[in-house]
Amino acid sequence: MPRPRAVAPVPRSGLPLYLATAFCARLAEEGMAVAVALLALQRAGDAAQGAFVLTAWMAPHVVAAPLVGALATRMRRPRLCYLGALSGFTAAVLTLSLLIGRASAPVTFAVAVAGGACGPVVSGGLSSLIAVLVPAGPRRDRAYALDAAVYNAASVAGPAVVGVTAAVASPGAAMLLLGTVAAGAVAAASGLPYGSARQRTDARPATTLRADLAAGLAAVWHVRELRAITAGTCLAFLGIGGLTTTAVLLAAHRGHPGAGGALMTAFAVGALAGSLALARWQPPLSDPRLATLSLCGTGVALAAAAPVPSPAVCGALFVLAGACDGPLLTATFRIRAAYAPSHARAQIFTLGAGLKITAAACGAAAVGAGATLPPPLLLLAIAAVQLGGALLHTLVRRGEGPGDAHADTAGADPAKGAVSGPAPAERP
Repeated sequence: MPRPRAVAPVPRSGLPLYLATAFCARLAEEGMAVAVALLALQRAGDAAQGAFVLTAWMAPHVVAAPLVGALATRMRRPRLCYLGALSGFTAAVLTLSLLIGRASAPVTFAVAVAGGACGPVVSGGLSSLIAVLVPAGPRRDRAYALDAAVYNAASVAGPAVVGVTAAVASPGAAMLLLGTVAAGAVAAASGLPYGSARQRTDARPATTLRADLAAGLAAVWHVRELRAITAGTCLAFLGIGGLTTTAVLLAAHRGHPGAGGALMTAFAVGALAGSLALARWQPPLSDPRLATLSLCGTGVALAAAAPVPSPAVCGALFVLAGACDGPLLTATFRIRAAYAPSHARAQIFTLGAGLKITAAACGAAAVGAGATLPPPLLLLAIAAVQLGGALLHTLVRRGEGPGDAHADTAGADPAKGAVSGPAPAERP
């Protein structure tokens, strides 16, 4: 009787370990704003220093994003780039937990700038690894939906973990906990398979770092879908960046001080539910159309919440707004992966995230400057910006522009807005 042939084991994608890495890193990132504010208030008696530290933390994102993405692609061992950035991020969080309110402002700000320069790997660079870990097709689409769900879960858990730890122990302990969680992300990332990233870049001709930087920026500008999603989401994040402050002002305006945090929690929970739903059920929509509808849904829900006096109804509308915002992140990830040149994918993910964070910072500053306006009017303005983002995304997609090429995705189906087959650089 012939012996049965051994079946080769199916290689694991590394997706579960990736999701653990992304959750830990993003939990630390999402908890930073609350932890820094609480720590500055406790030690310095003034939250203003915390605001300045956060500004220094966010400022380098847009500058460092293309450089970090290019280095991740160029290095023969991309593992070193990702682990180095995550380690720098962790070290900055732990160091700031000791410096805030104790060391001189220039030293504290310098550490915050250094940590913020590593931030693009957390906010966008990690997501570019999914194209390496999971083969193209429905599995990769689901992986991006799960990645968005992890992002939204971290946005819920990060502030909550910081708040509970600060109440039970101290803000310093909360900051140290975030550093420990970030260190867990480094440990998890060390076990991820990075070999495929090198195999894809080995076939490319040698180029200079300057050329790689130009290639990533050019792709965002010349590829219509990348240009559209970047423009639309950046405009939308100009409003989202001011949503937290607006929610706090709105709650106080209606006689419920302290309920602003509950509104933002409702928004984050809705976003988590929306991204999880998309991971299980794919609507019959292309990703670009899903992005447009998500922006519209978020804008309409926030506009409806502006005149509503009932806290329960307002909270439900914030949940609905978040449920529309969650699929937007998934669609954004998928569009970047489908239309980015394989050699610039990491750069495009980091650059897109950096631009969005910068837009959010500008939006937060704008709401701060207009804080004397009626809060319902501020919320209506944020809603209008979401609708403006949807309109801008649609106009850029339909309009003509430089190049309008579909970079490195010859197998793409323009009607679906996704890759129907592997890109040339991904074929065996």
